[in-house]
Amino acid sequence: MKPIFVQLQCAPGKTYEVADALYATELISELYSTSGDYDLLLKIYVDSEEDIGKFINDHVASIPGIMRSLTTLTFRAF
Repeated sequence: MKPIFVQLQCAPGKTYEVADALYATELISELYSTSGDYDLLLKIYVDSEEDIGKFINDHVASIPGIMRSLTTLTFRAF
């Protein structure tokens, strides 16, 4: 399993609905509200063999109320 971080920009007034929908998937390890250009930051563990782009597209970006996403891949924890 490898961790990936995803920042989400939500439509105005939709952040809590998006957060609830993300938790309902039971795929999210951690979820935070943030300030700045993005509204939510989430951490997901995906299988090493998983196509990350397809995973994000199918399970995260398809949630209504998400306007933009930024995915960060990680390599090593220090």
